[in-house]
Amino acid sequence: MSEPTSGPEASAAGPDAPVVELLRVDWSDPRAARLRDEMDSEMGLLYAGRMFGAGEALEAAVHAALAIDETTIVTSVLAILGGRAVGHAGIRRYDDAFEVRKVVVEPGARGLGLSKALMAELEVIAREHGVTRLLLQTGDLQREAIGLYERIGYHRVPVYGGYGAIPGAICYEKILR
Repeated sequence: MSEPTSGPEASAAGPDAPVVELLRVDWSDPRAARLRDEMDSEMGLLYAGRMFGAGEALEAAVHAALAIDETTIVTSVLAILGGRAVGHAGIRRYDDAFEVRKVVVEPGARGLGLSKALMAELEVIAREHGVTRLLLQTGDLQREAIGLYERIGYHRVPVYGGYGAIPGAICYEKILR
């Protein structure tokens, strides 16, 4: 499953702005897996202070909360810039909604609007499946992500599912109209 979906400009900087291709791929795509692994490493460093000395029980609960049942994955979307996958977002079924998972852009490609483009593509996918409600979880130290989600219409909701085990977890919802 490798399906180009669009080619929006990554920014409004003018005709020399980089052009991004959004590509729907399977969760198992090696480029998607690489970006998710990089995100996990970055988040591990960001939240390391919270987990240091937290104990095995908390570490196990956090790991379980963040685990993804691949049978629930609808698709992954890659942002391709200059022939290289530099961004990723996934979407999975969650009750009567879809849940956004693993939104990441490589540090060198940040600030180009790629996360916003990925999120917009996830909304297209949800609508294609007749889903009108999107959920997501992030952490309180991810200020840029929080700002993006709130700018594009997500509203905070009570922490759902196993995310209550994660210190600093924040959950959001967006109703698609």
